[in-house]
Order: sequence, then C-alpha cells, then structure tokens
Amino acid sequence: MSHPCEDPVYVISIAAQLTGLHPQTLRLYERLGLVSPSRIGNKNRLFSEADVERLRQIRRFTQDMGVNLAGVEIILDLLQRLEELQSLVDRLERKLRESGSDR
Repeated sequence: MSHPCEDPVYVISIAAQLTGLHPQTLRLYERLGLVSPSRIGNKNRLFSEADVERLRQIRRFTQDMGVNLAGVEIILDLLQRLEELQSLVDRLERKLRESGSDR
C-alpha cells in the first residue's frame, strides 16, 4: 500500500503553480533525476504531494540560497541518507528497549 502523500495528484501545470516554478523547470529537474513524478502512460506527469514539497525544497536551495543544481543533487542525496540512518537508529533503539524489558 502506498503512503497517502505519495499518491500522484497534480498535473505539471498545477505542480508548477504550487511551487512557483515554470513547467519547463519541472521537466528539467525530472531529466536531471531531482524529482520523479509518476506518469499516465508515456505522457502525463503526475506529481505527488511529496514531489511538490521536494520541488519547493529545490526552489529554496536554488533561489534563496544560491545553490547550483549539482549542489542540490548532493544535498538531497545527503538528506535522504540522513533520513535512512535516522530510521535505522530509531529501529535499533526500539529493539534495545524491547530486549531490555524482556529481562
């Protein structure tokens, strides 16, 4: 089952409006692998709420902070790794608590 915020809900024109970016910019970001919207067939892109939030984050990095797209890619990769590591730490802490309460 997919997470509700991952369900595709916005076509490119709406996603562009929501993020303040031009549709061509969204297409560029997709080509660069910075965002991966779902597709209906081979044509229409559908952006999830998570995609829209990621696009807003990219806009903040590029427009507000002056980070170039190569830097954005590195930052997004590091943020994803950090999230994965935090999830692992949370699971390990939970297991430690559970094993401590079994004694």
